[in-house]
Amino acid sequence: MEILTAFLIFLVLGAAIGVLLAIASKVFRVEHEEKYEQIKECLPGANCGGCGYAGCDALAEAISKGEAKTNSCTVGGNEVAVKIAEIMGVTAEKAVRMRAQVMCSGTTECSAKKMDYAGISDCRAAAAIGGGDKMCPNGCIGLGTCVEACPFDAITVENGVAAVDYARCRGCGVCVASCPKGIIELIPYDSRHWVGCKSRSDGAMTRKICDMGCIGCGICARNCPAEAIVVENHVARINYEKCIACDACIEKCPRKIIWSASRLGREGIMISRL
Repeated sequence: MEILTAFLIFLVLGAAIGVLLAIASKVFRVEHEEKYEQIKECLPGANCGGCGYAGCDALAEAISKGEAKTNSCTVGGNEVAVKIAEIMGVTAEKAVRMRAQVMCSGTTECSAKKMDYAGISDCRAAAAIGGGDKMCPNGCIGLGTCVEACPFDAITVENGVAAVDYARCRGCGVCVASCPKGIIELIPYDSRHWVGCKSRSDGAMTRKICDMGCIGCGICARNCPAEAIVVENHVARINYEKCIACDACIEKCPRKIIWSASRLGREGIMISRL
């Protein structure tokens, strides 16, 4: 009798637990679906893939499940990050707005050519044939593959080099992934300076193949009061967390390869190169 009673109690408890789990699962599913829909409404719908997911729906799903950060949308920035954090009931994580920057100054006039390319108008196709028409192995090919890839129409090709319209750029990184030369980088949106070169050739070779290229002399690094510049693989690089935008590097650079908004002579930072 005692065994039968214990068995019945076990069955009742098992059934009760099963019902509770079913209810909890349904509640969780409803809550998850509500959060998913709310998050999806917040996202811009660009489906650019800059967040690392297939599109905005996929990102909304990942965030609602706790698999992605609330500030994962680079296009939406802080405004979207704050809204999503509120939906998820967590503290908002600040989203640092980024912009694409073309790290090449090798325009048609100043870069030496090794051949006349007459193939498909695509940088990847040209890169497969001897690395493109320019002598510099790390120079912009300028056929506009990044232009086609950009979902925000923020890139044009000017005088043989890609240029970014910062007002349109949302820092999604699609152009970075599309460039076969790897010369487009994402840098903080408010960055004042950038080194317009990605050459890894030594100084002597760079002088032969480009009138603008960085020769890795290190003068900029030695004169930077914030120690924000280093020379790696024959080319200067700026640490944007240290840079104080003092213009010392621009003034000292013998090649004039370090650029800024003021050097471009435009009202505000709008386009990466003239």
